[in-house]
Order: sequence, then structure tokens, then C-alpha cells
Amino acid sequence: MREIALVYLDRSGGLQKFVHDCKNYNDSKQSYAVYRFVISINPSDIAELDATLGNYILHSPIQAAQIFQSVCFIASKTLSLIEQLQTEAQISILLKPTHLPPLPSYVLSLSAFPFNYTSQRFYMSEGIAIAMGTITKYTQGARFLCTEESCPFSEGFRYIRVHLPGATESATVRNDFVCSLCSSPLQEDMKFRVLGDKQIVEMIDAKVLNALKGYSNDKSHFRIQTFTVFLR
Repeated sequence: MREIALVYLDRSGGLQKFVHDCKNYNDSKQSYAVYRFVISINPSDIAELDATLGNYILHSPIQAAQIFQSVCFIASKTLSLIEQLQTEAQISILLKPTHLPPLPSYVLSLSAFPFNYTSQRFYMSEGIAIAMGTITKYTQGARFLCTEESCPFSEGFRYIRVHLPGATESATVRNDFVCSLCSSPLQEDMKFRVLGDKQIVEMIDAKVLNALKGYSNDKSHFRIQTFTVFLR
């Protein structure tokens, strides 16, 4: 699947954009623990190249991003695009689909029952934004080092923490991580922390408009509840 991913990036122009983004990182004087890349993907085009990869992207996007992560890391090292890059874990890939199949199973509706949305795949959702929070910072990636100076992992980029969709802030940055080699505590190297913007939006299903207009749906009782969306 890595070969198919590389072919798609080459044909879609994503590879050229990746090279350009790498140049910006390489020209920057700032030190990075994580190099973040946004890759636009067309699920239909990928499915035509390889149905397995297309299905993987639609239903297991986090695992599919690891395939593109591997491809981008190999491309970067082969072409010497980022001099400071050392490990594959430093590459963070965000897959951004241009569209999703127009099928009911890809529409997230919190007014439907039962709620069978346990998978971490892509969904489409429509609603009305009724409140928006201020834009704040969150940790996209961080570098940790072993506190035991004699440990080989007290330097380098062995421990890289990257924020994943759906994870809390404490999953990325905490003070109770330990070294897998010597079990000593890990300490974050603050100068390599990568920050991003986050905004919280309170939304409500669009069907609330019918209720506000006084439309009857022949139900004696119904309830409308808001849901929270994190924009990162």
C-alpha cells in the first residue's frame, strides 16, 4: 500500500506540495520535534488505484495516515529534504478528504438511534453553531528525553508524542511517562514543543429549526441536545 500511496501523491500533486513544505521547514531556523503535513486525498481516485487502500483510508484513517507517514519519511530521507529529521515518529500526517461517499452510513446524525459511532472513521455532520469559544493553543507534538544521563535515550528523538484525533491533552503531554529501556522518568524538552490553534464550537442538529417553528411530528415527547466540536 505504500507504493500505491506514493503513486497517488505523485499523480495528485501531493508529492510536490510535500517537497515544498519540507523546504519551508528546512529553511526555518526554528527547531522542530514534529513536522506536520496536511495531505488532501480524493477517496474515489485512491479507490480506483487500489480498493484496499481506499477502503482503509475511509474506515481506518489513523492507521492509513501511518502508511503516508512512512512514505513521506522515506521520501524526505532519500531526497534529503529536511536535514534535522531523524526518526519516522517526527512526521505527523493529517489526511484531509476532499469528499466522502454520498451514503447514509457516512453521515453523523446524533438525532438518529441507535448511536453506533464507535469507529474512528470519517463522518459528515451538519448542524447549527450556537456558541464558539476563543482560539487557544494546544500541543501538537512534543519531545521527551530520559532523565538518566547514562541511558541511550537521554538524547535524540526516541520519544516523540503527537496529538491524535479524539485524544485528550494529557495523552500528549504529562509528567508520568517512563523510559521503556531503563524505567527512569521522562522529561519534556520544552524548546521542541509544537503548538497549534484549537477552538471549541457548540452545535445543535439542524432539525431543531422544525421544533422552533412549531411543527408537530406526532411525538408526545422529544429532546434536542447540543454536541461539542473541537476544531484543531
